[in-house]
Amino acid sequence: MNFFQVIKNGLIDDNPTFTQVLGMCPTLAVTTSAINGLGMGLATTAVLILSNFVISLLRKVIPSKIRIPAYVVVIASFVTVVGMLMKAYVPALDAALGLFIPLIVVNCIILARAESFASKNNPVLSIADGIGMGLGFSLALTLLGSVREILGNGSIFGMSMFGAGFQPALIMILPPGAFLALGMILALINKVKSKKSTN
Repeated sequence: MNFFQVIKNGLIDDNPTFTQVLGMCPTLAVTTSAINGLGMGLATTAVLILSNFVISLLRKVIPSKIRIPAYVVVIASFVTVVGMLMKAYVPALDAALGLFIPLIVVNCIILARAESFASKNNPVLSIADGIGMGLGFSLALTLLGSVREILGNGSIFGMSMFGAGFQPALIMILPPGAFLALGMILALINKVKSKKSTN
């Protein structure tokens, strides 16, 4: 598998949200708006790329008995750096995402990629995997946040789309709206996939 195939795999074929249905806590909790989804996705992408790279470099040094604690230490270090950078440069987004930034440490996408890919592949492919999975996660969160924001607020990235006469479906910015929006998107994706497989 080459660099670009690994990226495509994370973006489309094995998208962590739409194909593997991983990382549902941040997916459902922070996607009340497109900007929140994008911010969370990019923060996770940065941690994925950096932790995959370091874990791949150390894969022959880390004893197998302590590999999971070692991965958590590496991931937690990068999450701390990303959290500090967000507090310094995008404090409003940091406040909106709240506790979900530190919880990136235990995000199953990052731990799964460390265990299943970075610990078995070279640093270049591990970076590609981090880029692909991270951008796939970012795309999914931004799409879900956009759907919820459009239907729930009548805006996208904070910009009004429909004017004062728009009647928002307030349920879409509440927790049940996350399940409804994700269900609709997954149903649409599965329908497209089933049409492709029958052709």
